This record gives sequence, structure tokens and C-alpha cells, in this order.
Amino acid sequence: MTNTGNQDPLHGVTLETLLTRLLEKYGWAELASRIEINCFAKDPSINSSLKFLRKTPWARQKVETLYLQSLWPDKQD
Repeated sequence: MTNTGNQDPLHGVTLETLLTRLLEKYGWAELASRIEINCFAKDPSINSSLKFLRKTPWARQKVETLYLQSLWPDKQD
């Protein structure tokens, strides 16, 4: 039996890419209302959010879940 590929839907998606795409789709205010963490609500930035999410597994899981639940247009070349 051979494995036809990785079944992880986040395989190959970096945390920075994930956060950037969510930010483009929702903006900081909407992210803060959907996921109540201070790094989205108070003086938000990509760098501070990445630092927090890398150190806080429960928050990262919430962000990854939102990313997976969001509808994304097909990849355009």
C-alpha cells in the first residue's frame, strides 16, 4: 500500500501565509471579533501575532480552524 499524499489540509501552508490570508479576508477588527485574543485587538501586527501564536497552541489552533472553515477562491495562476 502506498500513501498517495499528505492528508493534512494545512500541509505546506506556513503560519505567516495563513495569518496573512486571514488578514486580507477579514481584517484585524473581524479577526479580533471571531477569535478573542489581544494580539488581534490591541495594536495588532503580523510579527506580534506570529510570535504569540507560535508560543500559544490553543490560540494557533483557533486560527487554523478559522482558516480551514473559511471559503477560499480557487487558486489562480
